[in-house]
Parts: sequence; C-alpha cells; structure tokens
Amino acid sequence: MEVGPTCHYVMGGVEVDADTGAAVVPGLFAAGEVAGGMHGSNRLGGNSLSDLLVFGRRSGLGAAAYVDELGTDHPAVAEEDLADTTAAARAPLEREAGENPYTVHHELQDTMNDLVGIIRRGSEIEEALEILDKLRDRVANVRSEGGTIYNPGWHLALDLRNMLLVSESIARAALEREESRGGHTRDDFPDMSPEWRKVNLVVSLRDGRVRLRQRAVDPLRPDLLELFEHEELTKYLTKDELAADATAKEEL
Repeated sequence: MEVGPTCHYVMGGVEVDADTGAAVVPGLFAAGEVAGGMHGSNRLGGNSLSDLLVFGRRSGLGAAAYVDELGTDHPAVAEEDLADTTAAARAPLEREAGENPYTVHHELQDTMNDLVGIIRRGSEIEEALEILDKLRDRVANVRSEGGTIYNPGWHLALDLRNMLLVSESIARAALEREESRGGHTRDDFPDMSPEWRKVNLVVSLRDGRVRLRQRAVDPLRPDLLELFEHEELTKYLTKDELAADATAKEEL
C-alpha cells in the first residue's frame, strides 16, 4: 500500500478584510479555508468550522452591503474580455499539437512533492522554481481531445494554469520565510524567528509573474494573549518571547 501526504489545509489563502471578507479584487469576498484565516500556521481541520461560522457570516453581510451600495450601477464584463477568455478556454481543444495535460500534471505533482514537501530546504525550493519556470510554456500549450461535455482532460488543461500559479506562490513564500513554524518546516532554518512572526507574505500576479511582498501583522492584544495556555504558546513563541509574555502577565 502506497502512503503519502495530501493537502488538507493550505497555509494561506485569499487576503481579505477581517470585518467584511472583502478581497483586494473589487466584488470578491472569501471566507473559510480559501481565505487567509485567523489561525496562521496552526491550520487544523477543527479550526475550519469557526472560520466558516464567524467569517462566513461576516463575508455574507459584507457582500450584501457591497451590492446595496452599488445601487443600479452594477459592473459589467467587457465583451472583449469575454471573447479573450472564451478563446483561451477553447484553445486546448483546438490545437493540432500539444502535450497531454496529464503528463504535465504528473511532473508538476512530482516536483512539488519531492522538492517543496513537508520538510523543505532552500536549495531544493530553488530547484523547484527552475522546473516550474520551464513548465510554464508546456502548461500554456497542452492539448485535449474531445469536446466540452464531460471532458476531464480539458478541465485539467484549464486547471493547470492555476495549479502552476499556486505551486509557484507556495514555493516562493516557502523560500522567503527562513524559519520553521507550525506546518512550515525548513530543514536549513529549524528554529522559529520572532521577527518572522511579525509579517505575512502576500503573493500577487503582476504582468503575468508572481510577485511577493511582506505585510506587517498587527500584534496580538495582551487581553487575548491572556486566554492562551502556556503549553499552547510554546508552539508559536520563542523562549525569549515566552519570558516576555510571562513578565507582561505578572505586571497585569
């Protein structure tokens, strides 16, 4: 029997406003496992329910308020954009030559599993990024047989573009974060860093390329920090931070 890791919960997601669920893309709202969430590196399945109940409601209310504020001035998709999107979607079916999407998908899976897996190293992540860059042209030129009805090969051909983007985003963020925390483990940086706890990594697509930037994280309020048990905090705070936390509690 072959046993291997699988994706249960992504350590990240769409960047949203905590109160409204609004993303940086106007009109896009997100909540639950697809969003950045409040649990950071502790992305356990049991935490998903609180995400959905609390932030799902906030996102629903935020989306309703957004639509109400639009009034009758609803945004419309340009016909040119529709035509371009339709042509891009049909391209794998209309190509006379091209790779099988399952072949490219298999190589993408192997690359991420072998080089950006559970235990990561900087040199291996850099190697993975080089492979992902070479896969970009191959993903853009896959070919699918058949039509648009019940065609998994065509669906995979379309999904590969997003799979490649997500893979590169994960790899670049993993290479940038030089520490180990929660589900993120760097063999070449085995310890937690108090400085890295202060920032999130935000990935965006600019001019067809993945871009990465750091965003400062608001510090946890002392009254909320007081709610955590000491043993739980040892998973996310360094010894120096824990000592400072103990001193702060005594002063309270």
